Amino acid sequence: MGIVWTIIIGFIAGIVAKLIMPGSNEPSGFVLTTILGIVGAFLATFLGQSLGWYAPGQGAGFIGAIVGAVLVLAIWGMISRNRAA
Repeated sequence: MGIVWTIIIGFIAGIVAKLIMPGSNEPSGFVLTTILGIVGAFLATFLGQSLGWYAPGQGAGFIGAIVGAVLVLAIWGMISRNRAA
């Protein structure tokens, strides 16, 4: 159930992160935004477990997933800005 929960939280976190970080270099598609949110949730879970914030098998919370999704969106924006130039 942990992976399914991370995907659901990541889906919602991707939408919230897009609302927090709108921009022309950010992904405009709903599917890509939610995929980046899910990646952000997995990133937050991995970093949290590596730093000892979460126990093994425990996923990131909603706030952690949003922070991870915002980080992934920021990285996406930097990469897409460099590709456009």
